[in-house]
Amino acid sequence: MTDDDGAEHRGRAVPWVSMGWGVAYAAFGLASVLSGTPLFGKDGVALGWGVVAVGAMTAAAGGAVRRYGARPGLRALLWGVCGLAGVAAFGLLMDVITLMFGQGVDSWAAAAHRLLAAVGAVSLAATARSLGPPGPGRSVPPTPSAAPARLRLVACAGTVAFLPYAAMKLVWAWGGSYAGVDKEEMLAVSERNGASGIWLALESWGLDATVLLAALGVFLLWGLVRPWGQVFPRWVPFLRGRRVPRALPLAPALLGAASLAPYGVIGIGYCALATAGVVTLPRGDFPTPEDTLLAAWPGMIAFGVYGVALAVAAGSYWRRTGCGK
Repeated sequence: MTDDDGAEHRGRAVPWVSMGWGVAYAAFGLASVLSGTPLFGKDGVALGWGVVAVGAMTAAAGGAVRRYGARPGLRALLWGVCGLAGVAAFGLLMDVITLMFGQGVDSWAAAAHRLLAAVGAVSLAATARSLGPPGPGRSVPPTPSAAPARLRLVACAGTVAFLPYAAMKLVWAWGGSYAGVDKEEMLAVSERNGASGIWLALESWGLDATVLLAALGVFLLWGLVRPWGQVFPRWVPFLRGRRVPRALPLAPALLGAASLAPYGVIGIGYCALATAGVVTLPRGDFPTPEDTLLAAWPGMIAFGVYGVALAVAAGSYWRRTGCGK
């Protein structure tokens, strides 16, 4: 089988993937509605009908692709549904982080929905891409290159944005006090919220798990804008000697950007309103609302600026590596 034959075979198979996802997504939404299980917050049962509609529309679009072939309108529809699936997947990264450290998610049904939506966003993007103009054959990976200087400055901003957040977390981890809370009180809060033994052990050793995750996130961010980022997946032992997809780093990047950017940007706006006295932040685990605000600002700035920087860097990586071809 030639490369062109293989590409044609994959092009025919991809719509079936989207059709299958659409049916599964619609069935999941219908089951949530009939069982009274909310997928979008405590009062989001009725929104399950939206999940049913998106799934049915996707299945119908995939069937139309199989029957009528690549039509511009169908491609636009699939990209639109892909965006809706990406929005529905918001919060998946938070679910993954809490599960990694032994904390339970608020709703297993909502977490499963976010995971299913993320899978759908990927399959729909693959389907929409397959409807584009045919290429001249298998593309040759371009030579690794750095992003333009202005985009590297964006990566610098995403990195610097984490510094106040990391400093706040390390003050607690190293026994200090910030926003009216000291290390012992923070450990008690973590334990009350269901933190795992690993999380609590790291805290007791002066290491904060979220700071370690932030360091990994910064590594990913710079990998998207520097030449070594186009080859670093091959550093992983079980990937050596294998053909590593160029798009591999995009999966965690898009997941992180889709989760952190909206959360952080909206949070910055809310903190600004609270600072101006328009709204009042709930006290939560802190002594006063003012202390809550002191702790919220570093976190929201870190998540918002880093999330936007990650999205911009992922777009640059996509263009420089030719993943869209």
